[in-house]
Amino acid sequence: MGKMIRAAVIGTGFSAMAHLETLKRLPGVEAAAIVSRSFEKAEEIAAEYRLAFAYDSIDELLHNPEIDVVHNCTPNVLHYELNKKILLAGKHVLSEKPLALNSEESEELLELARSKNLVHGVCFNYRHYPMIEEARVKVSSHSYGKPHLIGGGYLQDWCLYDTDYSWRMDPDLNGRSRAVADIGSHWCDTVQHVLGQRIVRVCADLSIVHPMRKKPLEGDSSTFSNEETDRYEEVQIHSEDAGNVLVQFEDGSKGMFSVSQVTAGKKNHLHFTISLSDGTLEWDQENPNQLWIGKRSEANQLLMKDPGLLTDSARTYAHYPGGHQEGWPDCLKNLMISFYDSVRDSGMGKQDFATFEDGHYNMKIVDAILRSSGEERWVEV
Repeated sequence: MGKMIRAAVIGTGFSAMAHLETLKRLPGVEAAAIVSRSFEKAEEIAAEYRLAFAYDSIDELLHNPEIDVVHNCTPNVLHYELNKKILLAGKHVLSEKPLALNSEESEELLELARSKNLVHGVCFNYRHYPMIEEARVKVSSHSYGKPHLIGGGYLQDWCLYDTDYSWRMDPDLNGRSRAVADIGSHWCDTVQHVLGQRIVRVCADLSIVHPMRKKPLEGDSSTFSNEETDRYEEVQIHSEDAGNVLVQFEDGSKGMFSVSQVTAGKKNHLHFTISLSDGTLEWDQENPNQLWIGKRSEANQLLMKDPGLLTDSARTYAHYPGGHQEGWPDCLKNLMISFYDSVRDSGMGKQDFATFEDGHYNMKIVDAILRSSGEERWVEV
């Protein structure tokens, strides 16, 4: 397997801890360092997870020659700046999405990553579920003919009330887009990956359900938190809570997806329906171990995740026997397995994870959606 690859995680929030726990599950990879704004917190996490290094300075981390890979799990506003620093320091980078706050920044990062000849990835992890790979193979092999209509969306409820507030609602920290950039981008990447087709045109209608929200005066209001306070200030909201987007793909096929962070009861409902000339493929992230296959002239099928029933490439994503459920942490593990395989072979082998090229294109889609909604017309990506 060669030398142990040593990795560092920047951040201590939900995504950072998910990355850290996943790194602990990878053979040939050592989770070696953590960076936090609070050195005490960094030391605490380093002790708990048996990490060799704790930092409150990103520059100190990047000067450590023992670190090979850096996972950027910071708030969105820091992605561009830190991804650039990591690349300039000569280290491979796996960045949380979005890659940057706009497509100008993401294009610069892509060009820099290419010039440095480093492995670069973006955490669009949903493409790494076994049943997503199964769907991709079925589409690419024309098992059910050509796609002609694509639907679906990504629905959540953590912003349902006007008392729900997080740093993600601050455009200075999260960017101009929220629902589209934070979750719609996942839908776009997953469906483009399954179809093998890019979205080339969009027509969007975005909405702000709560133009004013109650921001807590004390404490740090985190994403997905249920903490309540009776001390707050009213702040104006500029990013979308929900929206509908018409899309057209490279091959001319069309579709529509909805995004919402204000749909009660939907916690992480990424789903799609792909209508093909002789069948339909349907998948739901909240039931990720099954793929629904619709037929007109014969019985519909529900294909369950079972390595013995999957195609060869999908089988490599399934680590447990049939009937043993795999979920979100396992698809994140699959992403990292692919990423670190690429680090080992210096980026020369297969890269089925989202690279900075994919991250940049997704930023172009987000920019086009924002422009489309503002101008109320179709916009080319």
